[in-house]
Amino acid sequence: MPETIRNFVPCGCYFFTVTLADRSSSLLTGHIDRLRDAVCYVKLCHPFTIDAWVVLPEHLHAMESFRRAM
Repeated sequence: MPETIRNFVPCGCYFFTVTLADRSSSLLTGHIDRLRDAVCYVKLCHPFTIDAWVVLPEHLHAMESFRRAM
């Protein structure tokens, strides 16, 4: 994996992409309810706002912002 520069800005807005190892899988859309439940669970401990979220069969794009410094 390439070395990545990590830029953390307290109360910042972040864009990221998550891709499944198996690009032929439809796991994300096939289990969208579980994905939604997992995100809601994480938000209980780590408050953030989902500004934009696109879920495709094998990857997702998200833009999220934090209300307070972590």
